[in-house]
Amino acid sequence: MGAFLIPFLIMLVLEGIPLFLIEMAIGQKMRLGSLGVWNTIHPWLGGIGISSCMVTLFVALYYNVIITWVFFYLFNSIRLSADTLPWAHCPADNGTREAECNKASSTVYFWYREALDASPSIEDPGVPRWWIVLYLLLAWIIVFFIVMKGIQSSGKVVYFTSLFPYIVLTIFFVRGVTLPGSTDGIIHMYKPKLEKLLDPTVWLDAATQVFYSFGLAFGSLIAFGSYNPPNNNCVRDVLLVSVCNALTAIYASVVIFSILGFKAFTMVETCMTKEIKILAALNVSGFTPTSSHDYYREEFGNLNESLVARYNLTGCTMSRQLEEAAEGTGLAFIVFTQAILKLTPAPFWSIIFFMMLLSLGLGSQIGIMEGMLCTIFDIDFFKRLSKPVITGIVCTFCFFVGLIFTTGAGEYWLKMFDSFAGTIGLVVVALLEMVSVIYIYGHVRFTNDIYEMTGYRPGIYWQITWRYVGPFIVTCILLSSLVFMLINPPTYGAWNADEVSQNQVKN
Repeated sequence: MGAFLIPFLIMLVLEGIPLFLIEMAIGQKMRLGSLGVWNTIHPWLGGIGISSCMVTLFVALYYNVIITWVFFYLFNSIRLSADTLPWAHCPADNGTREAECNKASSTVYFWYREALDASPSIEDPGVPRWWIVLYLLLAWIIVFFIVMKGIQSSGKVVYFTSLFPYIVLTIFFVRGVTLPGSTDGIIHMYKPKLEKLLDPTVWLDAATQVFYSFGLAFGSLIAFGSYNPPNNNCVRDVLLVSVCNALTAIYASVVIFSILGFKAFTMVETCMTKEIKILAALNVSGFTPTSSHDYYREEFGNLNESLVARYNLTGCTMSRQLEEAAEGTGLAFIVFTQAILKLTPAPFWSIIFFMMLLSLGLGSQIGIMEGMLCTIFDIDFFKRLSKPVITGIVCTFCFFVGLIFTTGAGEYWLKMFDSFAGTIGLVVVALLEMVSVIYIYGHVRFTNDIYEMTGYRPGIYWQITWRYVGPFIVTCILLSSLVFMLINPPTYGAWNADEVSQNQVKN
């Protein structure tokens, strides 16, 4: 996280904020959606709007699948007659624990076997899992009713989806910072690993995170800008939202790593107890089954190296546990669910956590869908149809295409979509948007438009980032990422039930 925070803030200042103002201001000026804006600037630029719509479609397909998984965990967290969660223990058959679960852990087993029923590879997906299909249908029905009337219906929901996560984050923050190990987790978050700054994928991930956090290149900001009054101070809005966005990202990171620190602390305690028993059974001098953890820490460095290697003794350090923390879907559905088991009462913490993820997911999906639907309505062929009809057609289409994510290979497909449609596609669209507005529409003309709307004339920061720094950074990230992808073939982590681990498989 420390290595990621630096590129994230740099990308935010040099690329995110400038592009944010471009999209908001051009939409407010022209009072059109994404496709209409680019066609107005030049008829040949309409492809940018279509490209943005296609990228948005791909992202919407798999983004709702994440909401689907959140629904699965949320409903499994509602326990009226129990104070534990279904992933707290391994299932038992005639008193014998499930072997796969016994090798891994209850949270890992619940994710890969109960939730996903994961297949061994993307080539062997199996049939759609009916429980995931039902939750996916529920997710698309909810999205349909939220966005069917446009900003009139979705605008009211956004108030809740924007404010509720802050309430939950604050509850977790107050609880998290009081837990043992939380300080170590927060320190680990801010501990930089400067060597990772040379990895182009880190910068691509940072750029993608900026795109997702602002909704850049999806077309939704252009649509939202068109809803603003013509004299709205869009510069003020952009700066205010940008500062709030950055502070929220840091705040959320502190909350997450405080909980991860607590989880690491409990894992270290369990690890030391286990390894003390191993050393005592081997009659290692000074060790007994009741030896203290402090004694273990003092003596571990004095142990024979061959003994440590033979019995796979780890030393049980906080740094090791924190380094092994998962990312992506594994962070929410494995690591965090395991940490929640240590909190009391676990069902309460699980419910509010997944309600927060649900509100965040729906809030993002609303923006994604608004951008896509606004672009579709800019096409003459669809203007004769009403907004609910178009929304229903799009949601139905997305549901049926999204069935591929409900198979045993669903998570693998999601990772492949995210690695290509949700990253490279957004970067390409962002670059074309900056070039089109600044060099084809004209930076002088665009600056004058902002001055007419707001009374503020963008100064040197905006001019440099728009004309030089922003396009240069995005081009470098795009080229280096393409080279990296050519050198390193795409892979996905396939679940190996025999080894109870993920194997990286080339696709």
